Amino acid sequence: MQTRKLGQSGLEVSSLGLGCMGLSHGYGPATDKQQAIALIRAAVDQGVTFFDTAEVYGPWLNEEVVGEALAPVRDRVVIATKFGFTFGEDNRQQILNSRPEQIRRAIEGSLRRLKTEVIDLYYQHRVDPEVPIEDVAGTIRDLIAEGKVKHFGLSEAGVQTVRRAHAVQPVTALQSEYSMWWREPEAEMIPTLESLGIGFVPFSPLGKGYLTGAIQPDSTFGSDDFRSQVPRFSPEALAANQALIDLLGTIAQDKAVTPAQIALAWLLAQKPWIVPIPGTTKLHRLKENLQAAELHLSTEDLQRINQALAAVEVQGDRYPAALQARVGR
Repeated sequence: MQTRKLGQSGLEVSSLGLGCMGLSHGYGPATDKQQAIALIRAAVDQGVTFFDTAEVYGPWLNEEVVGEALAPVRDRVVIATKFGFTFGEDNRQQILNSRPEQIRRAIEGSLRRLKTEVIDLYYQHRVDPEVPIEDVAGTIRDLIAEGKVKHFGLSEAGVQTVRRAHAVQPVTALQSEYSMWWREPEAEMIPTLESLGIGFVPFSPLGKGYLTGAIQPDSTFGSDDFRSQVPRFSPEALAANQALIDLLGTIAQDKAVTPAQIALAWLLAQKPWIVPIPGTTKLHRLKENLQAAELHLSTEDLQRINQALAAVEVQGDRYPAALQARVGR
């Protein structure tokens, strides 16, 4: 697989990474541990060098799975994880906490679970309004000096927060949602990242599974599936957004590929410093996704796609209100 550099940092990774969250968290019951390890190692075998996890996934379970899976190839891969929460008594309630002392507690746990001596890319998972971002960036700067972290990242932060953090400790990458059905970053964030030399790591590049075409207007989701809370996955929104799936299907058929491959190739074509991290629990989907890195979309292809996308108005918010309040601070 080809590689890309995240901005001007010099951090080089495979052009598609693997988002590991869904193996343990967010989309129903956790995948069997050995199956999850096998999938992660299959990704390595197919050229993936960039793996994304977080302490909150599980919590903690996903880091343990990723750590065990990658331990034999640790020198060949880049591991990204995230801090920024403490947890209630039942470990379900997520409480924003990016105080410097909590960051230091968090990294020790992540290092242990990931079976490593250094975190390659350490993201603040969500901005904590109670802690100045300068204090967060300064703490990461110190951890870099101590050899526990190599690169600093932010997740779902706003433009001004990115600028303020970057002034204290250069930010290697911003991770936020970006896909054919969530294009808000194009307005301000992508130009900002380009001007600062920061890479962009889109999560949910397949719209939490929607852009694969596998989700139908009458699809339902269990209470342990995050999508059951998301307005964009309500029956009304799924029906209203079918036009986007129909469009993707037509384009994919013309190119003799799958809708997911078109969606990923479109993202890769936006900027050379964008590295999407699709997730999956299925080996055949992993292979399908990774093949998108080999799909070239011509200027004419992209113009056609963008003209068609401009005619589709996506319905439904991407987060419930309580979670949306944590975004773009």
